[in-house]
Amino acid sequence: MAQRGEHQGRKIHQIALATGAIRRTIDSNRFVTGVNWVDGELRHGTWEVEESSLRHIDPASGAVLQQLDMPQGVGVGVSRLESDGSDLFYCGGGGSGKVRAARRPQTSTAA
Repeated sequence: MAQRGEHQGRKIHQIALATGAIRRTIDSNRFVTGVNWVDGELRHGTWEVEESSLRHIDPASGAVLQQLDMPQGVGVGVSRLESDGSDLFYCGGGGSGKVRAARRPQTSTAA
């Protein structure tokens, strides 16, 4: 399976690699600018108006489990989201040509 973001449709699609068919869809309340799986966790970037964030999403319910709001301003939005496969996310900055790195927030565990 693979995930694909639909920017203006505000959706994340789970896609069957063998056929390209959409298996299921998660709705978002913000534009989806990148989708990534790291250690079994679904993350996606958002950018709408001048507000951007990185979100950790529950793949079953679509609920936002954690959100890291990015600084506001021209050229600092999240226009793409990639990962080093561990703790760093790389966020494209739209037409600014800037790339920023953000450390993956740690999920808290109950004792």
